Amino acid sequence: MTTTERPTPPLQADPVTTLAGWLDFYRATLVGRCDGLTDEQLRAAPVAPSPISLLGLVRHLAAVERNWFRSVLAGEEIAPLHGREPGTGHSGGFELDGTGIAEARASWEEEVAHARRIVAAAGPAGTGSLDGHEVSLVWVLTHVIAEYARHCGHADLVRERIDGRTGV
Repeated sequence: MTTTERPTPPLQADPVTTLAGWLDFYRATLVGRCDGLTDEQLRAAPVAPSPISLLGLVRHLAAVERNWFRSVLAGEEIAPLHGREPGTGHSGGFELDGTGIAEARASWEEEVAHARRIVAAAGPAGTGSLDGHEVSLVWVLTHVIAEYARHCGHADLVRERIDGRTGV
């Protein structure tokens, strides 16, 4: 992965623009945590007993983007990228297969681009459906930001254990 400058979320904007700005900030944070590492390092799970790796986080967050924006918000009938995490019902991707960072990054970038198009098309009053209940675009953006914030914290720990690097 290559470094992406972390954009500063707007200080004065409407709620959707502000939330989209924070989401882009966390997306760039994830890329920064992976920057400069080999495939082998990205596969490492150095925070025992957790099996979380940076590659697994990229794969998982591609699945998060796909599920929340394409399935929930846009109502697209799509297959999960990686199935579901056993026993959780959550989007998969943490378990590693033969996929390397180039393929995982391409999949993640594709889902991010698709998500941005869906958000733009939905507009501020956009809604989707979650378990038969109407859900707002603002709610979905907030939820996905929370996912990224939590997993970027995991990425901080994993990266620090790999090579001592902290921050972006």
